[in-house]
Amino acid sequence: MAGIVVIFDFDSTIIECDSDNWVLDETGLTEKFYQLLPSTHWNPLMDKMMNELHSQGKTIQDIVQILSRTPMHPRIVPAIEAAYSLGCDLKIVSDANIFFIETILKHHGVWNCFSDVIANPIHVNEGRLNICPYHDYLKSSHGCNLCPPNMCKGLVIERIQNSLAAAGKKKLIYLGDGNGDFCPSLRLKDGDYVMPRKDFPLCDLVSKNSNKIKAEVHGWRDGKELEHVLLHVINKEIGEGNNINNSTQKVSVDCKMGPIAIDTRQPLPKALSVPQ
Repeated sequence: MAGIVVIFDFDSTIIECDSDNWVLDETGLTEKFYQLLPSTHWNPLMDKMMNELHSQGKTIQDIVQILSRTPMHPRIVPAIEAAYSLGCDLKIVSDANIFFIETILKHHGVWNCFSDVIANPIHVNEGRLNICPYHDYLKSSHGCNLCPPNMCKGLVIERIQNSLAAAGKKKLIYLGDGNGDFCPSLRLKDGDYVMPRKDFPLCDLVSKNSNKIKAEVHGWRDGKELEHVLLHVINKEIGEGNNINNSTQKVSVDCKMGPIAIDTRQPLPKALSVPQ
């Protein structure tokens, strides 16, 4: 085993959209959802939308068919499979729900690559999906003001970190895009890596708070760059360079000096790896 844990966010990281929004758009519930959103939290409102679909006669299989069409960059599956084949322990930490995630990953044949998927749980009641919060905030608060009430990813990362020493794993790579991925990024340690998606909220937050980030930062723009950068980092850690294209691949990274070409085969300095 490589001794590396790779943790993926799901929405707009593994897939090219938000899975909740995809289902809402495909079922014509987006307008109703956003009309109700100001008066309630996202997680219980999605549960209410599942009830709405059930009342309209939509079955779970109908939702599965919708999820099977969720857009994903063609290099994401090869990236997951390559990281898995190199011996990395792959996990997902997501504010999406387990059913959506499992359905999409099984459709693409990579569900079994992940040792753990930590997300909002679901249960089925008389043919209707019930979406529950990961953290039962009605009973008690997780106490983090950076995260939504139903999940603090930072606390999840801490629990994973506490298990690393016992499992003999030393490095953690975290990939994400959104505001909810900032808290776990702050929990990463020296020697870890954070991979924020460029031009998304996490990238901006990491850039503005670079003095608080201990992990080495490597930005990526799409699935092709995600694959290249992730495999570069993994191979650098395990000392095997033969799984990376030896030709220099350059990407344009925005910084205060303007666009600059960076060799993605080398670690990106924190100041240049995310937009300023």
